[in-house]
Amino acid sequence: MISVTNKTLQDLEFNTILETISSKCNTEIGIEKALQIVPFKDKETLLNELQHTSEYVASFTNNNAIPNHGFEVISYELKFLKIEDSFLEQISFKKIAGITDTAIQLLRFLKKFQDYYPTLYHKSAEVEQCKYILEKIDAVFDKYGELKNNASPDLLHIRKSIQLVRGKINQSFGMALSQYNAAGYLDDIKETVVENRRVLAVLAMYRKKVKGSILGNSKTGSIAYIEPEATLRYSRELNALEYEEREEIVRILKRLTNEIRPFRETLSDYQEFLSDIDVIAAKAKYANTINGILPTITNEKRLFFREAFHPILYLNNKAKNAVTYPQTIELNNEGRIIVISGPNAGGKSITLKTIGLLQLMLQCGILIPVHERSETFLFDRILTDIGDNQSIENHLSTYSYRLKNMNYFLKKCNSKTLFLIDEFGTGSDPELGGALAETFLEEFYAREAFGIITTHYSNLKILANELPYAINANMQFDEKSLEPMYKLHLGQAGSSFTFEVAQKNGIPFGLINRAKKKIEKGKVRFDKTIATLQKERSKLEKTSQNLKEEEIKAREESQKMENINAKIQEKLERYQEVYDANQRLVYLGQKIDDLSEKYFNSKNKKTLMSEVLKMVEIENSKRKKLTPKEKKVKEKVEKVVIEEIKVKVEEIRKEKKEKKIKAKIEEENKPKVILKVGDRVRMNDGKAVGTIDKIEKKKATVNYGIFTSKVSLDELEYVQPK
Repeated sequence: MISVTNKTLQDLEFNTILETISSKCNTEIGIEKALQIVPFKDKETLLNELQHTSEYVASFTNNNAIPNHGFEVISYELKFLKIEDSFLEQISFKKIAGITDTAIQLLRFLKKFQDYYPTLYHKSAEVEQCKYILEKIDAVFDKYGELKNNASPDLLHIRKSIQLVRGKINQSFGMALSQYNAAGYLDDIKETVVENRRVLAVLAMYRKKVKGSILGNSKTGSIAYIEPEATLRYSRELNALEYEEREEIVRILKRLTNEIRPFRETLSDYQEFLSDIDVIAAKAKYANTINGILPTITNEKRLFFREAFHPILYLNNKAKNAVTYPQTIELNNEGRIIVISGPNAGGKSITLKTIGLLQLMLQCGILIPVHERSETFLFDRILTDIGDNQSIENHLSTYSYRLKNMNYFLKKCNSKTLFLIDEFGTGSDPELGGALAETFLEEFYAREAFGIITTHYSNLKILANELPYAINANMQFDEKSLEPMYKLHLGQAGSSFTFEVAQKNGIPFGLINRAKKKIEKGKVRFDKTIATLQKERSKLEKTSQNLKEEEIKAREESQKMENINAKIQEKLERYQEVYDANQRLVYLGQKIDDLSEKYFNSKNKKTLMSEVLKMVEIENSKRKKLTPKEKKVKEKVEKVVIEEIKVKVEEIRKEKKEKKIKAKIEEENKPKVILKVGDRVRMNDGKAVGTIDKIEKKKATVNYGIFTSKVSLDELEYVQPK
């Protein structure tokens, strides 16, 4: 059972994670659920939730993608179904049909692919597949959510009558329109629609000559809108039928609502299931953006995050194309508490927050951005004291607030607690505050709690060095530039580089020396020793890095040489095969020559044939006879090769054809030269070149020297100017 306070959620900026996840949800309920994610109290439920998200992430890369799970919220409809004799409107049934269809399709999918998604299938197996709901709705509504004509026999009869009456209205209106238009009583617009009824646009001076009901006038009063008398009668009949239709629709909706009402719980389950899947999908999409995975969760008390990224920082830096530095950190029974020291802006607080946030995310069922070989166990409580905690409302100073927080830590801290404290001991006199902080740390250590603290206090660094199961650590700095390297190094305390950083920022050397004299020599020597050790460590890191790079280069060169040797060996083997084949042919040639000479001298055909046959049999005995299986494989290989050749030939043909078409298009799109008298030209399909003597209309007289020819300008091609 994990306990996390709102203060911890705020310190670790957990709400930012939830807001990002909720933005990836498709439904309103999904968004609400995502914003209410809290740590799971039951280990089995947590492991299932983590597995759900992990399986959904896998669906992004396999061929069996999880289908759509979006739906319209039916909370209003579920409330209405509780009320007896109430009935739902048409739009509500469309939403119910939509959510039912989506749920059933997803349930069927997970059943079909349960080998791919075992835990998601197990979750879906608890939900009933109720086809009855869809069958009842489909019997009444069409695919567009409109009420079918045959939803009931009475509705069918009423709608047929409505169609008939509408036909009569149109017919009677058409006759009136023709009659009064011929008489010249109508305005130019002839007709319009008022209150969904067709009316005649009658000139005001003739309104008494047109029988019917006046439904309105134009703004100027020059036109009266009149529904003809014959049409009016049918309109009243239509109104009565439409009223009957509405009554029949209400009866159908009541009947359908009563048929659906017993399945209210099933519909509620569908909404709950789909909204859960929506949150799982959102967490999976978020995991995809931060490269989140499910690390190993062990029963052994060990937290090992390898190459861990702070997810919020990672996404912010990704948007800016900036680098995010991962950290590797381990807490176990042999090293329960880590004391990180070093100068400000080196990444101490980010390292602290990264570990706390990732552990919290994991215990809330969210995948985290760490290396796949990372592992952790589940804490019962996560306690944090990060940032400036002044309380204006309670008139508390930073130090007072921190003391209240430490008091809470002392009450709750045990062997299954992870505590994270930033700038431990600050806010009071360094000597007194440091002594109190040291006592607190000893108490947390005695209770076997796991924790990470950041500090500048030397006494806490010394204490971490003395306690067997506590470890000093520092954020590495470049010894020359004094720039942070954002890399955590375990096993050694970090210098604050107070005087070095001051000197780098232009503080006069004389003032720095005066400051050094004002403090105890032991402290200066202690900080200087730590600084020197850090510089040496940094040099060793660089040397190690260079050696690794040289080793990689040597391996690459060795691999290249091996590849070259392999190629040379292969060529030598081929040459040997060619040489052996040629030698065999030379030997056979000599044999044939000897036999020819013998036959020339003896003219004995029988001996010749016997010798030739013997030679052929000897050669055949050397040949390897293929088994039917080998023969089949050989034929198959030959067939594949032939097919590949055919494809290649076809590609070459296609390429040539495309080039030809391209050249033709380019030629056609070439801007045409406007021909004039004196230009040298030739026929499009000819070689003889002539000069244009005369142009009449679209024909030109071309002089070829020996003869002249009259040709259309479109058939000529420009050669060179006059």
